[in-house]
Amino acid sequence: MNRSVNYLKIIFTILLVNISVLMISGQEKAIWLRYPAISPDGETILFSYKGDIYSVPSSGGTAAPLTMSKSYEYAAVWSKDGKTIAFASDRYGNFDIFVMPVTGGEARRLTYHSGNETPGCFSADDSNILFSAVRQDVVSNTQYPTGLMSELYSVPVKGGKVDQIISTPVLDPELNKAGDLIIYHDIKGYEN
Repeated sequence: MNRSVNYLKIIFTILLVNISVLMISGQEKAIWLRYPAISPDGETILFSYKGDIYSVPSSGGTAAPLTMSKSYEYAAVWSKDGKTIAFASDRYGNFDIFVMPVTGGEARRLTYHSGNETPGCFSADDSNILFSAVRQDVVSNTQYPTGLMSELYSVPVKGGKVDQIISTPVLDPELNKAGDLIIYHDIKGYEN
């Protein structure tokens, strides 16, 4: 009987140590948090971590996942009213544009092109999403076509036809409140 009590104590100790190790490893500080996006009201931050998008209060606290899938999601952007987010996901092989409520839920696919697409911002009235992609450039463009030199496109949030906004390479677009001016990073080549 003494032996069985000792074995139980040993097993219990091993289980306790294993549980402690798991709890400690679960509390490690996350690294490689990427693609931060601050909400329009400044209260919430979205970021990508290990291929999913998380939300955390800007004052600090626990991050909650908005996406949890086998695919890779990144580059979330906020709608101007702060109710919707757009992001890129490779759920169907390449990165397409998806939208979903900021509270989580079902993500809806908006683009279906075979090339990669990355969201930049919502239009001033939240009816469209501007995104960068390498699709079909206008015939008058004289730049050498390369994957680095993306163009700016727009897709309706409700889904529909994609329109090219500008053939100049555009990254990180943002519109003013009126929606008539755009600021962006341009790309001149491999060494900006």
